[in-house]
Amino acid sequence: MDIRIFYILTILIVISSAPAFADESLISVKTTDSNYDEGDTILISGQTSVIIGDTQVILQLFKDGNLIEIAQIKISQDGNYSHTIIAEGPLWKNIGEYTIKATYGDSNVSETQFMFTPKSEIIETQNNFEVNAGDSGTFDVKYTIRGGMIEDIKIEPNIFGLIVEINALDDGTLVLELPRQFIDSEKQNGKDEKFIILIDDIQTTYDELKEYSEFRTITINFEQSDSKIQIIGTYVIPEFGTIVMIILAIGIMVSVLLTKNKFQIKI
Repeated sequence: MDIRIFYILTILIVISSAPAFADESLISVKTTDSNYDEGDTILISGQTSVIIGDTQVILQLFKDGNLIEIAQIKISQDGNYSHTIIAEGPLWKNIGEYTIKATYGDSNVSETQFMFTPKSEIIETQNNFEVNAGDSGTFDVKYTIRGGMIEDIKIEPNIFGLIVEINALDDGTLVLELPRQFIDSEKQNGKDEKFIILIDDIQTTYDELKEYSEFRTITINFEQSDSKIQIIGTYVIPEFGTIVMIILAIGIMVSVLLTKNKFQIKI
């Protein structure tokens, strides 16, 4: 009698534990970012722990239950797969959360989500920022920023450039119209030299839209949570021009006096 009860309990335990194994999906899915704007490239990737013959992964993209895109992706020999989607087209209209569903075989399903913003909802700010140039007064820097806000722009004489402090709410773009009279980067022959751009102390690239005689327009891409952009040139208007000249004059006078005393000692 005791043996029968033991077998019954064993069978019940096996049955109750079986669904837990079935719920563990063999497939995974992810994107490289959690926020995308219209026109962005979305890279979807994942892997499987078990390859099921020639079975392909079925990727489906949904918004509020409506199917946006679908694709079948082959699994590589190492169990990985990837697929790219361009976030544009007639079905990409609504802002909000989108869901990617990866199905592999009969019951292996995995999902991930990301936020999408169409161009009509992207906040883009155009304005002039007044930069304090100390004894030289102030000057305006015209800017356009998308994906964040400018907190401050200030002169940094030590780098012959500007420091732009931003609040990056998302990956975005900053366009600056730099007046040559106040900041520039030139070669010895007077021709334009490239600026050095650092974002949070890491050098990055930039685009220059067009060269003008009175200003230079540069475009810098930044990522979410970036905070400081350094624009390094070969000239920036002195923030404390008068003080610098006084210190230089004092230095020259001291040098002359020391030289004079040196000669007097020799005599």
